[in-house]
Amino acid sequence: MGKKYDNAVKNIDKNKAYSIVEAVKLVLENAYAKFDETIELHVRLGVDGRQADQQVRGTIVLPHGTGKTMRVLVIAKGEKAELAKKAGADFVGAEDIITKITANNWLDFDVCITTPDMMGLIGRVAKILGPKGLMPNPKSGTVTADVAKAVKDAKGGKVEYRLDKFNNVHCIFGKKSFGEKKLVENYEVLIGAIVKAKPSAAKGTYLKNISIASSMGGGVKVNPPA
Repeated sequence: MGKKYDNAVKNIDKNKAYSIVEAVKLVLENAYAKFDETIELHVRLGVDGRQADQQVRGTIVLPHGTGKTMRVLVIAKGEKAELAKKAGADFVGAEDIITKITANNWLDFDVCITTPDMMGLIGRVAKILGPKGLMPNPKSGTVTADVAKAVKDAKGGKVEYRLDKFNNVHCIFGKKSFGEKKLVENYEVLIGAIVKAKPSAAKGTYLKNISIASSMGGGVKVNPPA
C-alpha cells in the first residue's frame, strides 16, 4: 500500500475497539491524502440476508449531510415534474430520459426518483439501473408521490443503508473536512438507524463488527453503542 499508508496505520491497534470519539480522532489523524477524503462506516451484522424476514434496509438524513453533491434524476410527468424541478432536481423527464438511458447507457446521476405511476416505464431500464444500485424503490423513498421532499432529502444528505450479500452494511457519513464533532454526530444518527432496523427474526449478536475508515486510510474498530 506504500509508506504513507504504513505510517498511517501504525498508530491503530487492530485488536482494540475504540469509542466513536477516539475512533474518529484516529481516522482523521491518519487521513493522509491531499484531497478531502470520504469517511466510511462498515458494519458486519448478525443476520441472514438470504431470509426475507432478516433484511436490513432503510434511509436516514444525516444532520450534517455527506459532503457529496448528489446528482438527482426524477422520472415524472406534469405537475410532479414541475415540482421536482422547483425542488432542485438536476434532470427531469419521462420517455425521453428512458430513451437516453437505453440508447446511450446514460447514467450521469447518483439517485433516481420516480412517481408510482411511472414504474412501468422504469421497468424498461431495470436491468441497467439495478446492477448500478440506481433502481428506484419504495423502501428507500425513491418511489413516491412527494417528489419534492425526495429531491430535497437526496440533496440534503440522505443515506441509504442495506445489506450486501455477505451481511455487511457500507455507508459514507461525511468528509475529513467535517471535523470530529460533525462526524461523531452523523455516525450516531446512522448507527442508531441501523440498530432500529434490526429484524425481529434476527437472533444473537446483531452488531458483530463495526469499523470506520477514511477512503485511503486503515480501518478503526468501534465499540457498539450501549
